[in-house]
Amino acid sequence: MSFQAPKGTFDVVPPRSATWLAVREALSRPPRLAGYEYVETPMFEDTGLFVRGVGESTDVVTKEMYTFADRGGRSLTLRPEGTAGVLRAIAERGLHRGQLPVKVWYVGQNFRYEQPQSGRYRQHTQVGVETIGGDDPALDAEVVWMAWQAQRQLGLTGTRLLLNSLGCRECRPAYRELLQDFLRGIDLDDDTRRRAAINPMRVLDDKRPEVQAQLTDAPMITDHLCGACKEHHEQVRSYLADLGVEWEDTPRLVRGLDYYVRTTFELVHGGLGAQSAIGGGGRYDGLLATIGGPDLGGVGFGLGLDRTVLAVEAEGLTVGETSRCDVYVVPLGAAARRRTVTLLRDLREAGVRSDTSYGGQGLKGAMKAADRSGAAFALVLGDRDLEQDSAQLKDLRSGGQRAVPLADLVDVVAEALATAHAEQDRPGQNGPGQNPSGQDQTAPTTKETHG
Repeated sequence: MSFQAPKGTFDVVPPRSATWLAVREALSRPPRLAGYEYVETPMFEDTGLFVRGVGESTDVVTKEMYTFADRGGRSLTLRPEGTAGVLRAIAERGLHRGQLPVKVWYVGQNFRYEQPQSGRYRQHTQVGVETIGGDDPALDAEVVWMAWQAQRQLGLTGTRLLLNSLGCRECRPAYRELLQDFLRGIDLDDDTRRRAAINPMRVLDDKRPEVQAQLTDAPMITDHLCGACKEHHEQVRSYLADLGVEWEDTPRLVRGLDYYVRTTFELVHGGLGAQSAIGGGGRYDGLLATIGGPDLGGVGFGLGLDRTVLAVEAEGLTVGETSRCDVYVVPLGAAARRRTVTLLRDLREAGVRSDTSYGGQGLKGAMKAADRSGAAFALVLGDRDLEQDSAQLKDLRSGGQRAVPLADLVDVVAEALATAHAEQDRPGQNGPGQNPSGQDQTAPTTKETHG
């Protein structure tokens, strides 16, 4: 019997995994540079955390959660989004009692029972950030900029930033009543009317054309913001302009979770088809108090790793490592194979990516393997070389070869790699950041709704 990955999931395997790692590194780099610290939370939590934290009117809670009872009869749910669990951890561990704002980032899998299609999976990976304990518009701008900057670092040009303000607990109630009055006058099915009774703004997020066609004259929250929210939104926009961020004012933008207030944003890409959202986020003042913590403001985002990879591929970009090693060792004979074991150790401890052929492969086969590895250099080690305490360093690009004393080998290899990289970066070579093996040295190497 053969097994397959469950419906709505997928494997990340070479060579695509190199792109996956590069994208994960790129998405996490801006928050790390901005002083955000890493957190990791359980993959499952008390079901009530998500019901209260995400919102009982959302599709996530009503239709999509993987909920089960454990052997003790407790109702647990696989994490559908990241924010609620991270805020629970901040409150439980008392991080908010220290210096504010608390600034953290994370990466992890989320689970939702959805109809699988391109860009929509039942297990997806997000990189997210959360800040707790600040209402400064500059924090909102910082969070938006980090999400935008990650796209730019990857070289994505088709990403658009949509921006809106959803008001606050002071101005939302009056707008809520105004919107409910409007919704009562249009043709909605029973489920949508129930949703409108709980959170009418969620109807604005309905993607069905027959619903959107009736919302043309719906009142917009941006026309009903209180003075404080208007000022906050204008300051966020001013900061974003100073940062060189390009955005589109989108007064109908709501997103799929109930906890957003004031700043709300989304990143979309035209190359992803119907599931165009790469990710997004916004401000969620009051959410921490909702799940039992203190009443502190917060803002954050969640970016879909899977969808960002799809965007990179849609634009035909090459990011990450295109070779799996820099130096490939070719041992000829039993004595050389034994010496290769410690030689590889020394190279790897010096930070040189290195590999070798196994199983007593001959010179011709081993050199073919070296070419397939994408290595810039091969180290050929035979009995005669061992007698002279040396190895043959072969440049796989130019074909040049020279003998190198084993005692100096690590330093010589490191210098040769540095020289090769520098030559490749010169104008008129293969392009910026490309070493002889084709490795991108400029790229980081190492739905999605906000969470």
